[in-house]
Amino acid sequence: MDLGLEGKNCVVLGGSRGIGRSIALALAAEGANVAICARNGDPLKAAEAEILEKGVKAYAHSCDVADSPALRAFLDGARDALGGVDVLVHNASAMAVGPDLSDWKASLEVDLMAGVHAAEQVIPWMAEAGGGSILFVSSTSGIEADPMPDYGYTAAKAALIAHAKKLAVMHAPHGIRANAIAPGSIEFPGGIWAMIKEQQPEMYEGVRASIPWGRLGTPEEVADVAAFLVSPRAAWVTGECISVDGAQHRGMR
Repeated sequence: MDLGLEGKNCVVLGGSRGIGRSIALALAAEGANVAICARNGDPLKAAEAEILEKGVKAYAHSCDVADSPALRAFLDGARDALGGVDVLVHNASAMAVGPDLSDWKASLEVDLMAGVHAAEQVIPWMAEAGGGSILFVSSTSGIEADPMPDYGYTAAKAALIAHAKKLAVMHAPHGIRANAIAPGSIEFPGGIWAMIKEQQPEMYEGVRASIPWGRLGTPEEVADVAAFLVSPRAAWVTGECISVDGAQHRGMR
């Protein structure tokens, strides 16, 4: 299926590894130009090279998305380098899954407010161009409580889902769609579940066994859903949160 993304200009916050990298590569494989940012420069350069191999434009810049002026500068640079912004994907996360106030602060600044600030900046550009698509990468933690002390992380991810709905309602007249996805436990090299598998094998096995498919998900499986949702093929899907978790969470909506 041609998703109709060829020539579109896409920005992925937190696009150097894991889910963000896979989303960036999925968009590039569809012919979209892609800008990515992350704090760590080496994985960022590697991801940029992979995007360029797809024969599209790429723009990569090291950026702490919790630093609002730095985020604004990155988005301005991405717009200039690509020629516009048609798609915004907010995937950056502090992964602050502890119970402390510092975890709350990090989750709210990175997971939530960076997405709020980025959307606020690109929406006028999208409206002027006749439309666009915004996608927030939330989590199943944002739709169903689990017995973990990740209070700030959970609150931030739930707020992203609510914000996507609000943006969808408010900016439909401008041709702008907004959605969220809620990945479950996703495993990739260097990620939190790879670390848990090595350091806490009993916890890893318990989670694996709780998933009906008997395994954790992959970043590519999340990226396929993300690419569809931001594409013109999903033109009538907006204000939604799509779980990508292999039926890991048990809630019904």
